[in-house]
Amino acid sequence: MLLLILGVALWSAAHLFKRVAPGLRAPLGDAGKGVAALLLVTSLVLMVMGYRAADFISVYTPPPGIGHANNLIMLIALIVFGAGMSKGWLWTKIRHPMLYGFVIWAFAHLLVNGDVASLILFGGLGAWAVAEIVLINRQTEWVRPVSGGPKRDLALIGVVLVMYGLIALVHIWTGHTPFAGTYA
Repeated sequence: MLLLILGVALWSAAHLFKRVAPGLRAPLGDAGKGVAALLLVTSLVLMVMGYRAADFISVYTPPPGIGHANNLIMLIALIVFGAGMSKGWLWTKIRHPMLYGFVIWAFAHLLVNGDVASLILFGGLGAWAVAEIVLINRQTEWVRPVSGGPKRDLALIGVVLVMYGLIALVHIWTGHTPFAGTYA
């Protein structure tokens, strides 16, 4: 469990450093981006290793059939997350699409995973995303971006459906069938 906690903490610290201590990060320039990238890769490795090694300690049992709600929420999470890259209509409506997509992703996973390791992983990453949103909102004012047009939103839907399929395949490959409907 320690590796998982360290991974979530390192992920959060590496992302929040730029917001919490901008004066320390700015002089590093591009080298700072390289250090941050290395810390993020390390945090991902720690989280995967820690989550896979963690004992299953149940905190709550997800209700039967909640997996179907999870699947729909995950589709929404991918659309919101992807809006930040597609720069279509939806991008002009949500200030932090990637972070909000991340929060929705964490919430969806907490619906179907009621163990301690999942609470640490998904709850911790969701809390990081919310903290990031709050810090950014306090530091900068949002200038609503201009939409790239409806073609970008159509492309977003296509990319999301492909990514959704790939993510489902990875879950199946790792032994977690996302379309069973019940995970309890």
